[in-house]
Order: sequence, then structure tokens, then C-alpha cells
Amino acid sequence: MLGNLPEESTSFVGRNWELFRLDRALRKHRIVTLVGPGGVGKTRLALRAAHQVAEGFTDGVAWVELSPLYGDRLLLASVSDACDLADHTPRMPVDALCEWLTQKRLLLVLDSCEHLVDPVRVLIGDLLTAVPGLTVLATSRQPLGLEDERLIDLEPLPVDGPDALELFTQRVLAAGGFVPPESEPSPPRPTADGGAADAGSDAVPVPWSGDGTQAARWICRRLDGIPLALELAAAHAGRTSVAEVAERLTSRFDVLEAEAGLAVRPERHRTMLTTIGWSHELCAPIERLLWARLTVFRGDFDETSALAVCAGGPLDSTTMGPLLERLVSMSVLRVVKAPDGDGIRYRMLDTIREYGELWLRALEEDTVLAQRHAEYFLRFALRADREWLGPEQARWYRRISAAYNELCAALEHFLTHSPERALRLAGLVGFFWSCCGHLHEARDYLQQTLDAHPRPGPDRTRGLWALGVTTTLQGDYETARRVSNECTASAAGDQETEGILAAAYLAGLIDLLTGSPLDAEATSVQTLRAAGGQPFDSAARLRCSLVKVFALTGLERLDEARELALSLRAGCVERGESWTRAYLDYQLSLIALFRGDAPAAAAHARAMLEGKHGIGDNFGIALGLDALAAAISAAGDGERVGQVYGTGQAFWSTVGHPQRGTPELRAVRETCERVAREGVGDAVYERAYQEGASYGLDAGLKAALGPPSC
Repeated sequence: MLGNLPEESTSFVGRNWELFRLDRALRKHRIVTLVGPGGVGKTRLALRAAHQVAEGFTDGVAWVELSPLYGDRLLLASVSDACDLADHTPRMPVDALCEWLTQKRLLLVLDSCEHLVDPVRVLIGDLLTAVPGLTVLATSRQPLGLEDERLIDLEPLPVDGPDALELFTQRVLAAGGFVPPESEPSPPRPTADGGAADAGSDAVPVPWSGDGTQAARWICRRLDGIPLALELAAAHAGRTSVAEVAERLTSRFDVLEAEAGLAVRPERHRTMLTTIGWSHELCAPIERLLWARLTVFRGDFDETSALAVCAGGPLDSTTMGPLLERLVSMSVLRVVKAPDGDGIRYRMLDTIREYGELWLRALEEDTVLAQRHAEYFLRFALRADREWLGPEQARWYRRISAAYNELCAALEHFLTHSPERALRLAGLVGFFWSCCGHLHEARDYLQQTLDAHPRPGPDRTRGLWALGVTTTLQGDYETARRVSNECTASAAGDQETEGILAAAYLAGLIDLLTGSPLDAEATSVQTLRAAGGQPFDSAARLRCSLVKVFALTGLERLDEARELALSLRAGCVERGESWTRAYLDYQLSLIALFRGDAPAAAAHARAMLEGKHGIGDNFGIALGLDALAAAISAAGDGERVGQVYGTGQAFWSTVGHPQRGTPELRAVRETCERVAREGVGDAVYERAYQEGASYGLDAGLKAALGPPSC
């Protein structure tokens, strides 16, 4: 079951009627669009509604945030990621997505569609036609224009009721503001079912004073009850007072609104823009400068990246941290959870980013900042490549995956301004992406950058190598062979050992997957001998040595394969390397299976699964589950075999293949499945298989890694 809904990081106020309407609409309509101006609370309402209706969708909810996308190129990839699809085939991505979803009943939430209305309309139309169990909830500043689209207009919070005041009060308190007591208690916070919530962390702990109430109500009316505007005002009230905020709004709002209103209609858009402008005016000049420069980031960022990209002039290492905290306190930035659970990251809401982008262009720094941003992420990728062979490897896979939108933005910038740097960046991240499910995007960018910069050299060799690996994993062996031959020729022309080893790894990989282990063994042995050195001298040497292990196993030279695999695995453990170690465990599992040692085969398969799960490699997990099922079959537990093979099939489906791997694994699977069926009967096996397939990816993997039966 899918479940990537973001956490609700703040209290939810009011909107009971809107939640009721959304719930009813999602039960009756397959496409529901929540429409309203920026800052009115569309995302927050959609998130609350998605949490409330999730149980009604047997395959869960997929949440897709579209605001980081600068164009439609990454739309399909973002939706596929949210739906747990990491397609490894060369077919059209939309066809793969439709096939993956066709038997599912799920809610797809597309947040912030307004800048991608046309491509989103086409994609939703294709999905709704092909996937009968799909319901889509979209948020947008304008309708998508789909047939049968159910529109729900989201208005600001009513200023003549308690909700706007309740929201403003809670946000002032959250910002550290003092709300003086009054004799009458504040109204209880309404819940989604129309009742009142108990006093608790979300309830307003103290009421307003009489004067404070007047000022607060005036602020709520002046800001039209727009939630984001109220939050910005509350952030300032938290540092000063409600009365002072009201006074400043009175003295400056009309001037700012007049300036903003020249080009902005309707009135609520003017109010939102004017409020952001007022908040901007209250910032110190250095805070405004950082606000503008931070808009170059498409998604989350941390202090290190902010300093690297935005430093200059008064912004330096001594001021960056405190300034980020100041922008958080003013609700210009929000703190978000880091993908690896380590450190603090920040995000800017779309409406606030759009205002900052206007100032960045006015400062004539937009091109300079885009270049700095691209250069930073090139250095980021270079460091990831340098540290691949070490203890930070798994963390780099997660960081590269989290920085996906930023890396794509850097590639787009370099393609326009510096094609040779675009090729270098694509070559560096292409291998990471191919292991984490972004094969289509890796192939597209690699081909585009190779075409844009045809000059010979190590960067071209690296790009060809990454493209060859990508097409190989897609099963497009004809293209992979052609690219491999070009890569080998390019490496020979460079006369650099690392490129020659990389080309040999690619050629050997293709040989292994097409049933030619003898050729793979010859290529790896000859290249390693000519290169000299030790396997851990470089990543390319280690990968080439891995090909040799696979080839020896395929040639049934099991003692040689085991000895080399154990030696390499010990080196990986010593260095904290996980990608190669996982594949060595896979080979050791097969070797143990062929030698009749089922417990050892199962132990190595489990070790492989843990390693591949750590870097999010569904292809590797699918291989590992097949190896584990084979080991369990050898131990005689036919029902458990069915469960694990069923979960394995679920993972194979996410990469678009019924079952892949080297030829010897396919033969092993057929034999083990037949033995398991004979042991427990077809009916028991099928029931167990379907049970394993229906667990969901995470739950299925957890069950497979449960107490061993061998």
C-alpha cells in the first residue's frame, strides 16, 4: 500500500464544510480539483482530506508535489516515484505507469498544478482512461479543463466567524507571541465532524485581551482571512505585538496595495501579494537579499547549500545560520525533515518564492545565481562520485535521490550555458540514477548531453559508460552493445586506466545478462591484468572484479568464484561499501545454493536485501528476494517460498520486468518453484504467492526478512 503523505506539521483550523464537500466529491467523482488563489490553504486542506479518506483506497494514497518542477519534463518521473514505480524498460513511461496502476485502487494527489496545467491535463486524462480504480485530487490556481472535472473553489477563512481569529491566534502563539488573558474563554477549536476539540496542544491556551481582540479581528478582516497572509502577520506579531502589527498594516498597507494592485487582479490576489510585500518591507536589507537568492532552489535545501550558492556581499558563514532562523521566524521559510533524518532543511512556499524571484530579477542576479546553483551541484556530484567507494556510499544514494530536482535544474542550465559541464554532471549522476529507478531520465539526459558535446575526452567516455549501463538495465541490449563499443573506443583514445576499466565493466555486464559468461570472464581478466593494482584502488577496478565473480559463477567455477567473492566482500565490509557488497552476497547466496548449503544461501540473500534496501535499489531487492526464495525452497518450506516469490514479483513489477537477472538465476527460479509446488500443492502455493504479492513493498520485504525457516 502506498503511503507517502507528508506529515501535518501545524494545527488545522476550521474548514469543516470544505472537508465534508471534498470527502463527498472524492466518493462520487474521479477527478476533483481544489481551486483558489495562492496562500488560501489548498495544499493544507488537500493534505488533511487525503489523510481522512486514505482508508477508503485499498492501495493507498500517492502524494506528488509539483511545485519544484520547472517544466513538464519531470512530471511523469515525479508521479512514477510517488507510485513506487521505478521502470527499467525502454517503453514509454506513461505506458509503464498505466500498466503499473491498472489493477490498483488508489488516490493520486497532485499538488500545485497551475504552472503545468496542459501536461497535467493530458496525463490525468491518460491515467483515468487506463486505470479504472484511480481517483485524482488536484490543487491549482485554475481549473485543469478536464471532462467531468469536479471543481471546488476554496475561499479564504470567513472573517465574521471564529476560524480566521483562531488561526491567527495559534500562529502568534507558535511564533512566541504573548496573548494577554481575558475573562471569557476562547472558543473551542472545531473538528472535522463539526464537534469541538478537547483542550490540548492544538487548542488556544489563552484568550485575547479586549484591545488585542479588536486589533486581531481588524487584521483578519484586512487580510481577507487568507491563511498565508495571517501566518505572515502572526510571525511579525510573535516578535512585536498584535497592536504594532495592526498599526503598521494601517500605515503601510494602502501604499503597498496600490503599488501591487496596478497589475494584479482579482482583489484576493492583490491582498496576498500586498501582504507578502509588507512582510518583505519589514525585513532588514540583508534578509531581503537572502530571500531573493534562496528562490534559486526548487525544493528543500540546507545551510551548507544555501551558503555555497547564496553567499556574497554581506552574506557569509557568520550570518547565514541566524538569517535562515530569522526567515523561519517570519514564515518566509519552513523547516522540513531531512530525507536521511540528519540535520535541518528548509523550504520556501510557492507564493513566497514567486515574490522573491521578482526581486532576484530586479537585482539582476538571476543568471548569476543559476550558475552558482549549477556549479554547486556539479561539485556535489563530484564529491558523491569520489566517496562512492566508502562508508558514506548509502547516504550519497539517498542524498542524490533527494536532490533530484536540483540536479535536473543544474543540467538544464548547463545544457544552455556550458554543454561540456552538462555532460560531466550527467555522467556523474547517471550511474546513481540508474540504481535508484530514474532510468528514463538518466537515459534522456545522457543522450542529450552527449549530443550537445560530442568532443572526445574522459567526460564523454564516462557519459557513454553511464548510458550503456542504463540501456543495459532497461534490457535494450542492441543499443547497449552499440554504446559499449563506442565507450571502449573512446576509453582507448583517452588512454586512461579508469575509463578502460569502466568500459570493460559495461561490456562484461552485457555479456553476463545475455548469457555469455565466458566472454565476460575474458574481458574482465584481461583488463584487470593490464591495469594492474588492487581491486579497491578505484571504483572501476572493484566493479570489473565483480563482473569476474559473476562470470566464474556462471561458468560453474564455484570454488574460484567463492574465494574471490569472500575476499572482495571482506574489503567492502572494511570500507563500509554497500552496493558491491550486496551483489557479492547475491553471488555467495547462489554459490551456497549450488553447493547444497541452504542456511548459508539464505543468510547471504538476507544480507543482500538489507544492503539494497539501504540504497533504494528495487532491481537489486527483486534479485535478492528470488535468491532468498530459492534458499527457502532448498530447505523444504514450500509455502514460505510462495510468499517470498510473490513479494519478489511485486518488486519486479516496479521495475517493469516479470523477472530478470543472469540466465542461471532464471533456471534456479523455475526449478525451485516447481519443487515448492510439488511439496505443498498448487492451491497452497498460489494462495501464499498472492499473499506475498499483496503485502505491499515495505511490508512484504519486512515479512521476507522475518524469522528464517532455514
